[in-house]
Amino acid sequence: LFVWHLKNTGIRQIPCQFVHLCHVTNDRLITFQYFNCLKRMYVTQYNKDLSQRVKPKTDTVASPFRELQQLDQEKKVIHKIRPISPVHQPLSETSSRNELREMKSAAETEDSVTPVRAESKEDRQWKEMKLQLDSLPGILARLSKIKLTALVVSTASAGFAMAPVPFDLTCFLLASLGTGLASCAANSINQFFEVPFDSNMNRTKNRPLVRGQISPLLAVCFAASCGVPGIVLLTLAVNPLTGALGAFNIFLYTCCYTPLKRMSIANTWVGAVVGAIPPVMGWTAATGSLDAGALLLGGILYSWQFPHFNALSWGLREDYSRGGYCMMSVTHPGLCRRVALRHCLALIGLSTVAPLLDITTWTFPVISLPINLYISYLGFRFYRDADRSSSRKLFFCSLWHLPMLLLVMFTCKKSLLEKEGKGDLPGESHGRAMEIGLP
Repeated sequence: LFVWHLKNTGIRQIPCQFVHLCHVTNDRLITFQYFNCLKRMYVTQYNKDLSQRVKPKTDTVASPFRELQQLDQEKKVIHKIRPISPVHQPLSETSSRNELREMKSAAETEDSVTPVRAESKEDRQWKEMKLQLDSLPGILARLSKIKLTALVVSTASAGFAMAPVPFDLTCFLLASLGTGLASCAANSINQFFEVPFDSNMNRTKNRPLVRGQISPLLAVCFAASCGVPGIVLLTLAVNPLTGALGAFNIFLYTCCYTPLKRMSIANTWVGAVVGAIPPVMGWTAATGSLDAGALLLGGILYSWQFPHFNALSWGLREDYSRGGYCMMSVTHPGLCRRVALRHCLALIGLSTVAPLLDITTWTFPVISLPINLYISYLGFRFYRDADRSSSRKLFFCSLWHLPMLLLVMFTCKKSLLEKEGKGDLPGESHGRAMEIGLP
């Protein structure tokens, strides 16, 4: 019975003892992971080949900015271009073939790599530009602003043709030549004074004095050689009044208008006076007197220059501000547009005054009204829109408006016979007009 009791109690306690054993093993960390760790320690302790070695500490990691700089430096690849030998030197066939191969390889590498502008050391050094006689006429033409000079001569010729006297070809040629020489002198002196300012503007940075194509001394000598003979020719060969107007115009352009361009917007009004004097010179060259007709022609040229120049300067505002010029389009843009519109309308009034002063017939205001209305319409568009498109249209319209207006004015000019019948001819020219009158 005792044995049977022990057997029954042992069988019943087996599950409890098994659970107790599991709790004890867990408390003592007898797990698979624990045995695995013991195994690993044993292997590494008795096997030196399998033991882990500590890696030495690396240097400080470079900042990402330095890495980017290094990458950029590696990307920038500059290929040195070998200078090509002159044509006149004899080259052997082998050297020419080698150079061709090198040029092809350089071209292939330049296609794959970002092109970098490489200038030779000689190109970066300062070099004195040598003046060639073949290019001297073109340089002097740009120095004297030959297109502007041609416009000045044409307006002076219009003033001479509008004078109520018989046409004298010799006097006309001498007056045109003297006016052209005076204009060349004034433009050359203007460029001489504005070299440091023209170099900052895209429109004027290629002028001869800015690029060093001609020396300042040569430019001054050219201006003197044009100005002095021009004024002497106008004074002695034409009349003293025309010579005095030419000398005054040179002074006004070089000593008043040029410095005012960097001081005040009043330079535009002074420049308009400079442009209005050439037709007056043409009138005085023909008549020898300053009459109402000369002042009317000067007034037409004076008013025409505001829409012409204001529209031109509107598209060059960045250039003028970069060069340091004080222009209406830069400092007073609203006034620039208003003044252009006012003088477009003033051209209509001045055309109407011409027959009242007995210079033209009444057909002149009627025929000139459409072109005056058109330029006034473009002036209004420029005033309203204030953009580059409207300013360009007004500028290009002014280029053909002036010659057409002067041509219409000349065709509507009163004949000498009508003036002879009214007795309105000037005193000096009245006798000459009577000689060519019909019997």
